[in-house]
Amino acid sequence: MKILVTGNAGFIGFHTAKRLLERGDSVIGVDVVNDYYDPAIKEARLKLLEETADRTGSEYVFVREDLADLAAVNAAFEAHRPERVIHLAAQAGVRYSLENPHAYVQSNLVAFTNILEACRHHQVEHLTYASTSSVYGANTRMPFSEHEGVNHPLQFYAATKKANELMAHSYSHLFGLPTTGLRFFTVYGPWGRPDMALFLFTKKTLDGEPIPVFNHGNHTRDFTYVDDIVEGVIRASDDVAAPNPEWNSDAPDPATSNAPYRIFNIGNNDPVKLSAYIEAIEQALGKEAIKELLPLQPGDVPDTYADSSELERAVGYKPATPVKEGVANFVAWYREFYGV
Repeated sequence: MKILVTGNAGFIGFHTAKRLLERGDSVIGVDVVNDYYDPAIKEARLKLLEETADRTGSEYVFVREDLADLAAVNAAFEAHRPERVIHLAAQAGVRYSLENPHAYVQSNLVAFTNILEACRHHQVEHLTYASTSSVYGANTRMPFSEHEGVNHPLQFYAATKKANELMAHSYSHLFGLPTTGLRFFTVYGPWGRPDMALFLFTKKTLDGEPIPVFNHGNHTRDFTYVDDIVEGVIRASDDVAAPNPEWNSDAPDPATSNAPYRIFNIGNNDPVKLSAYIEAIEQALGKEAIKELLPLQPGDVPDTYADSSELERAVGYKPATPVKEGVANFVAWYREFYGV
């Protein structure tokens, strides 16, 4: 299979591209490699992808372009003719969207439009793309279900991701493009982003600096290990979306359609308190963190909890890596990568 993976220099995109190469797929990676966080870790990921392709004998091409550039996107699709697309590139980060919303317009809306158009005109078999648990916003009914409405996002980042889901549906309906949106729940693991809690907490604890503990550590997250996310992404990509024959326009299900469109949660289905997450980091490091207890930040959701039963029903997979195991794996990687 020839698969175009966007954001392959990023955290989840790198892991996904690596897994595809290891199973023998041809991968076309597309990433602008911006400086939202340290580009050095992105370049290290890209180097490892090249090594993986050499080791496995799988075909790998990297295109260093901005997905908001329509001509560059069209050129990549024209040159490489992917059969399927896994779109994981985005401007990430909840709080950064309060500071620089225009970055999200370019990366999450303009770029996604370009991907949809390219998939449409190049007869791509299936577009699988990243959404986020943040779309649940003001919802408080737990666990979060794809069959509930998500019309009250609490950050602009979440609003752009909800827009992606709506945009995908319009292309599924108008042009028969099969699309699958995946709502990721708090992904963590080796090669993670330096701006994420696990990375920051590990670095600050090792350096003897205080860590900011928002909401006094009382909010919960459905922490999901990156290998579990990647397994779900690839299985969803392999299972091409189809219309739901039971879809009822008088009582429309937000998760499916009479078009080839669907939405899945990918979460660990086991919410953990932030305070317990920090304890797992301390145990893995063998060092106690200095905690600065702070109130909940603007735009933060107090709790997340995924109902992943639809994903399990569709592709026979459910994330299950325990937080202690996943955190220990990250800490081991961090020590090796940074020589700590």
